[in-house]
Amino acid sequence: MHKFLESAKIALSAIWGAKLRSFMTVLGNIVAVTSIIAVVSLIQGLNASVKDAILNQSGADSFSVQRYPLTRSDEDFDRVRNNPLVTLQDMRAIQRYGGEQISAVMASSQGNARVTYRDRSIDNMNVRGVTSSYVNFSGFDAERGRLMSPTEVDSSRPVTVLGWQTADRLFGTDIDPLDKVIQIEGVHFRVVGVSEKKGSALGQSQDQFALIPLGQFAILFGSRRSLDLTVKPRDVAQIVPAQDEATVALRGARRLKPRQPDNFGMFTSDTLLNIYRSATNGIFAVLVGVVGLSLVVGGIVIMNIMLMVVSERTREIGLRKALGARRSDIMSQMLTESVVLSMFGGIVGTILGSAIAILISRFTPIPASIEIWSVALGIGITALVGLFFGLYPASRAAALDPIEALRRE
Repeated sequence: MHKFLESAKIALSAIWGAKLRSFMTVLGNIVAVTSIIAVVSLIQGLNASVKDAILNQSGADSFSVQRYPLTRSDEDFDRVRNNPLVTLQDMRAIQRYGGEQISAVMASSQGNARVTYRDRSIDNMNVRGVTSSYVNFSGFDAERGRLMSPTEVDSSRPVTVLGWQTADRLFGTDIDPLDKVIQIEGVHFRVVGVSEKKGSALGQSQDQFALIPLGQFAILFGSRRSLDLTVKPRDVAQIVPAQDEATVALRGARRLKPRQPDNFGMFTSDTLLNIYRSATNGIFAVLVGVVGLSLVVGGIVIMNIMLMVVSERTREIGLRKALGARRSDIMSQMLTESVVLSMFGGIVGTILGSAIAILISRFTPIPASIEIWSVALGIGITALVGLFFGLYPASRAAALDPIEALRRE
């Protein structure tokens, strides 16, 4: 350890003695690590944001049934184009015949509508209609007031729970939204609750919505719409058996023969996350790979500079060997200098990359997440680059004959 610290001290002294050259030497590493940290931070932030958005939409403890399964080509979609609509009859079939693994089933549908209160209005706001079993699912809450009661939903009462941003835009801070009457596409609804603030995902607000009974939704948007069914298993660990039970119930209700394929789609949050990952992992790998090429270029620059350093310090190396320095001492000094030089670029690049990721996150909808492992990876990679590309110059220095070295001018 003492020998390493001594070598590091000598290396830092040599680097400090040629500051401009040292900076130009590690410029490639600085650019590479800056790019890697910025790209990885944005990727991590994007992944976390997408995961939160999917979990908020579908829930980690449930799965959904939709009209169409996952399709990857036009030919696949042509085969399922004529799938029947998902209806309340399908929901009741799962409730009745779903089995012991299923605890609740909710039907819902979404649309965009104009919402007004007095002289204030919001266009294209998300309106979601739900059945009374929605109270059994996570993601629904009321920070002020209350949720719609099952009785109100079953009897299609004109009541609504507003998202935090919707209430803020319609009522501001001076008016209490509870028990106020708003209009959704001209139909009057009484506000019974306001959800807590959820923030945004991928630049899209999660707080601008109105939750209403599904019966009222059908009045506003028509009943000829396919519904989304959300199914909650009794035990999250038994989600696969619950999916099997729901599949059997739906196939029976739709009178499908054993050899006929399912005419509906079934998704979990993991399914959607896997779709996202399969679509983006290749792109992210290429981005990081292209950026990593600049590290190789930076390493080659370091190797060339270190070879020049060996040439410049031939007499110094010869003198040290004549005074008793061993091959390992010379090699250790040169390798330490190469690694320290490379790591300096990594540290500067990490700081710049983190700053760029934070700025992008602050001024654009793209989120960023700076992970400790990515910082350690960036600095660690530069240390390995310095070690690898410093081996040849260090071995050249260690192999110098002290007598020949001392003769050189």
